[in-house]
Amino acid sequence: MQGTFEDRLAVSLTLTAGGKEHVIPPGNIQAFALEMHGWGLEGRVEFILTDNKDLGGKQKDTLLPDFLKPDLGEVSLEVSAIQTDARPKQKPTPLKLKGLVSSKTLVELPGSSAPKAPLLHRRYTVRFVDAARLLWRQHHPCALYTEKTFKDVLEEHKGEKIQLSYDWDAVLGVSHPLLFLGLEREAGASFYDLLLWYLDRHQGVLAYDAEKGSYSLLGAKADAGEPLELEPGEVASLEVLLPEVLRHGATVFNAVAEGSKKEELTHDQAVAGLRQDVLMCTPLADVVQARVDLEKARLQARGMELELEWRRMPATAFSPGSLVKLPPGKGWNPASVAAQDTFRVRTLLLRGQAIESNPDTEREAPYAGFHFQMSTRLERKDEAWIDLPAYTPPRYPRHVEGVLVSEVGEDKHETWQVYSEEKTSLECYHVKLPIWDDQVVHAPFNPNLMPGHFYFPAYKNERVLVALDFQNAWVKRFLDWRAGARLPQESQGVQLLMGKTPTNGATLQQSYEDDKPVLLLQRTNEKDTGVIRLREGALRIQVKEEKS
Repeated sequence: MQGTFEDRLAVSLTLTAGGKEHVIPPGNIQAFALEMHGWGLEGRVEFILTDNKDLGGKQKDTLLPDFLKPDLGEVSLEVSAIQTDARPKQKPTPLKLKGLVSSKTLVELPGSSAPKAPLLHRRYTVRFVDAARLLWRQHHPCALYTEKTFKDVLEEHKGEKIQLSYDWDAVLGVSHPLLFLGLEREAGASFYDLLLWYLDRHQGVLAYDAEKGSYSLLGAKADAGEPLELEPGEVASLEVLLPEVLRHGATVFNAVAEGSKKEELTHDQAVAGLRQDVLMCTPLADVVQARVDLEKARLQARGMELELEWRRMPATAFSPGSLVKLPPGKGWNPASVAAQDTFRVRTLLLRGQAIESNPDTEREAPYAGFHFQMSTRLERKDEAWIDLPAYTPPRYPRHVEGVLVSEVGEDKHETWQVYSEEKTSLECYHVKLPIWDDQVVHAPFNPNLMPGHFYFPAYKNERVLVALDFQNAWVKRFLDWRAGARLPQESQGVQLLMGKTPTNGATLQQSYEDDKPVLLLQRTNEKDTGVIRLREGALRIQVKEEKS
């Protein structure tokens, strides 16, 4: 923002601190700054309170004890014009917003420069942001959800201060076999980052209602409502902005061995040879297509934008998300490139600094004079590009221990079982994760680290290390020996155990006796055994049944 003008404003502040509401008179406001976006806001407000009752005065600063408490504070702020040249009889409508206090400071102002002069005033500063930005940036859960929707996840983590509504059931209402939040603080990403990353991946919209302090998750930008016609006399300047045009194309690679796919994406403004590649490796065609659709959407050109600098607070206030027009009938130039379009407010910046710095000049007055700055960024109503704040992508995979599940045979049997996923028909293991109440995740049924001519599926209750992605899991490695598999070190032996239990299966073992190799093949079915034992100079073949 560049231009600074003088304006008289009514800035009403209600600060909730220590569980109590404190109403600050508009005349006590010394400064404010607001940065409002379609997805949230941040701001700062400074005010002065007088405390002279101990000196015989009438003012008492009742805020101080509550201000010093660490309780979560809330801000309710209104900014309203006082005068309007365009419509002298019009009652101005205020800009209203809510936020949570992020930090506080105060400066004690003595009555004079004497060393022991009494403290007559305190200058308070409160910084605030929208609730999700403050709270979810401190929220780093590691949580597992199976057969849940992302909406279920949001509902569980929104807490009492974050209000959410939804109009995006095609994405948020879909149940998933696995949703994993691996958001430890050291990994960088918070729950707020995860939400923004999720929205970015699915082209979703985070819409913040500043007046209510609530959020909506949408599949498309809202465009309902009658556009507000802006008054040209309240605007100091208008600049037309043409965002940078993407000059690259994109290529999506799906690097599976069978059915590999490469899809090249381009657009009219792409420069030949420039591209951004996406590498995937999945057998699921719909997952690949979803990524192709996402990359196509990201290549869409952004439309014209307008930057408005204001000369005063508009009589009819608006906030990000509002629809506006610059109609020639109001006095806007009909030859302007912006004359016929409907625009959406994307950002709104306001700053005010009290003209009078003396704390007693306009104290407790219904309004005050400010050095005022205001600018707005407008986008076309049909703009497809979605504005989101910067975020840190969550880092995957994370690793936990689990045990293999098999429902074949009796509980004591170390069987294996292959399952088929209902939606994809892919074969998988079921792995139980004790740390999350024995929830079961699906992991690919494949040879893992062994070549394909070894067919040794993992057995029931085998302890494994599981890698968890946001929506996928796989067995990273095996963590223990099967009961009876380990041999004494002095034998330098290795063996392969096959079958349901040590007393119902077969063993192939190679060990050393007197530093000579010994090969053993043994079949066991309770008391019935068959043995082939080969050592230097001797071969023993024996079949017998032990007596009860």
